[in-house]
Amino acid sequence: MKEVSAPILIVDDDKDIREILSALIEREGLKPLLAQDGDTALKMIRSKMPDVVLLDIKMPGMDGMEVLKLVKDLDEDLPVVIITAYADIYGAVDAMRVGAHDYLAKPFDNHEVIRVVRRALAERNLKQKIRNLSMRVQGGGYLKEMMGPSDAVSRLISDVTCVAKSDFTVVILGETGCGKELVARAIHQASPRSGGPFVPVDCGAIPDALLESELFGHAKGAFTGAESQKPGKFEAARSGTLFLDEIPNMPLGSQVKLLRVLQDKRVCRVGGTKSVSVDVRLLAASNQDLDDLVASGAFRQDLFFRLSEFSIKIPPLRERKEDIPYLAKRFLDMTNLELNKSVRGFSESALEALFAYNWPGNVRQLRSTTRRAVLMANEMITRRHLDLKSGAVPHLTFTAKVQGTPWKDISLKEIVGRSTIDVEREVLVQVLRHTGGNKAKAARMLQIDYKTIHNKVKKYGIKL
Repeated sequence: MKEVSAPILIVDDDKDIREILSALIEREGLKPLLAQDGDTALKMIRSKMPDVVLLDIKMPGMDGMEVLKLVKDLDEDLPVVIITAYADIYGAVDAMRVGAHDYLAKPFDNHEVIRVVRRALAERNLKQKIRNLSMRVQGGGYLKEMMGPSDAVSRLISDVTCVAKSDFTVVILGETGCGKELVARAIHQASPRSGGPFVPVDCGAIPDALLESELFGHAKGAFTGAESQKPGKFEAARSGTLFLDEIPNMPLGSQVKLLRVLQDKRVCRVGGTKSVSVDVRLLAASNQDLDDLVASGAFRQDLFFRLSEFSIKIPPLRERKEDIPYLAKRFLDMTNLELNKSVRGFSESALEALFAYNWPGNVRQLRSTTRRAVLMANEMITRRHLDLKSGAVPHLTFTAKVQGTPWKDISLKEIVGRSTIDVEREVLVQVLRHTGGNKAKAARMLQIDYKTIHNKVKKYGIKL
């Protein structure tokens, strides 16, 4: 009997290679996912969560080395097997220095392909078991190790320890890159549900039209391309924890259905007629203030009340700068090991620069900055090795206008909600002018995801 299907992502611009590897993978009872280029591969990694990636090193556009580095930023434990020709074995060796798990040379030996994939799967499973055990045993110690020794982190650990023992729904608030998923995983691993699955879903990475199918599953024939019945993430997380990251990106119509599932603890697949029970704990995260979104009508108030049985706010890195030396040293040690280097540390000027910087991308940005510095440095990281370009939002000028005497007819909260919409639109207009209409750059500066800024530009009718 074949074992439970594990998703294996095959990335190659050669259609014949994709089909050959897909047939091999499928014959083994595993699930092939196919991508013809690097951009498609990265989108699939975010949404499909493969267990192993088979990656061609030579592709037009974004080549395999670029994709490998981005994959490691997304999930450093995801095994990536490089596909190469015999003539380019040195390229595969370079890729392994960057973090590739193994390589396969063309033409393939079928048994070797399966052996390498099975070994990569076993290593990923082992790492996950070790991490889960470590998190269960260490509890708050794990979060302190991952986030730093500051008093702010200690208070955060206290909140996590308190709520983990319950089955409360939790909203985790924090800017992009501050560690919301890390906190969610810590809650799961310290809870009575730690033996069940932890299933993360990025609501900002899935198109609106597909989000309900991803969450609730779909019946055969529910829509074009639905050739078979598919369970959703709620069913995948049964007896465990479902983590909905960046939940404000969820359309209002889907919010209604999510509320119904939380109340009834039953889910009906898209296009289906029967509902199935789901025993799931829900954790949600947002990089925006949900109170403001409720006031502006962008988020349902009833769902907000249902989700926020307990709230945890993660302070941004600029408000806990005492964690910076600890985290920078930790990232330095990890990168030294990965690159087989022995960079000793940071010069005084480099440390001063790290402290002076505002870190709009938080811990994620500090990690990327440190990794690049280790790559560039020989013995010591100096100021010139740090790529600390300004990420500040330009100076904004706006005036919130309240027309007439609205207090006669509506509440203060409604007045503030309407004014918030005007202010939000003006901020977007000014930042987009500053970036020359570049929405991706504006999203980074405002510390929101691309889908959010795209939707708001459309909602407010902002012309670029």
